[in-house]
Amino acid sequence: MNVSLGRTVMIAALALLVAGCSSASRAAQNDPLTDSHPITLFAERFDRPDGVLTNEYAFWNPSRRGAVRSSRWEMTSGSLFVKDHMGWTGVPDDRSPDAYSRRGNNSAIFRLTTRQSNFGNVIISMRLRPLDLTDTPKTPPVAWDGIHVFVHYETQRSLYYASVYRRDGRIDIKKKVPGGNANGGTYYTLASGRHRLPLGRWSRVAVTVDATGPGAVHIAMLIDGRQVLSATDTGTGGRPPITSGKVGLRGDNCNFLFDDFVVAQL
Repeated sequence: MNVSLGRTVMIAALALLVAGCSSASRAAQNDPLTDSHPITLFAERFDRPDGVLTNEYAFWNPSRRGAVRSSRWEMTSGSLFVKDHMGWTGVPDDRSPDAYSRRGNNSAIFRLTTRQSNFGNVIISMRLRPLDLTDTPKTPPVAWDGIHVFVHYETQRSLYYASVYRRDGRIDIKKKVPGGNANGGTYYTLASGRHRLPLGRWSRVAVTVDATGPGAVHIAMLIDGRQVLSATDTGTGGRPPITSGKVGLRGDNCNFLFDDFVVAQL
């Protein structure tokens, strides 16, 4: 089968499988999108007591007693809480957290990744509920505030991400490469469109990433069973496609919940 045609058929099939899975019911744990690919590489259901799961304090103070460390997640910025068996940013602020994020959470800049760093061709699926857009004295509002899915995260300067919710109503698939003014890197937009997740409601969000052949990586974004954006990287920014890495979530001035975070082999 032609590679491009095969990819189109695969995405269409995935969209049909995931359609109707945007229910906010906690009882609906199964996700046909990932269930159709039985090799689960990572799953987080937040079935644990309320409180801090980890935060930036643990990352930047690896030897400090009392730091709340996770064997599965790490944060370079912000705080990840468990709230009613869901992951939560907390109400974002710009104050550096202590061990338990009691004096602040710094989740206005929320950067969460898996410790596992070898995810290749995968489906990343989750339930996502944006609650509010915020701002702070240190983080004034900007167009790209919102929620973004990290894909093939090698370093903070070498990664892809899919913007699934932005203040300006856009959605994007971007690549970041080393060298430049954006925290030591440069962003390149691979694809862009318009879509807005509803505030206060659950949506099923999924991102697929696969190497379509030598020198190419294809990324697609699905929201509530419908493909809304896709892109193929063949060497944008003068850098070869990124074929594996961590996955995770980035938040900018956004208070949000997420749950049923599953990574399955494509």
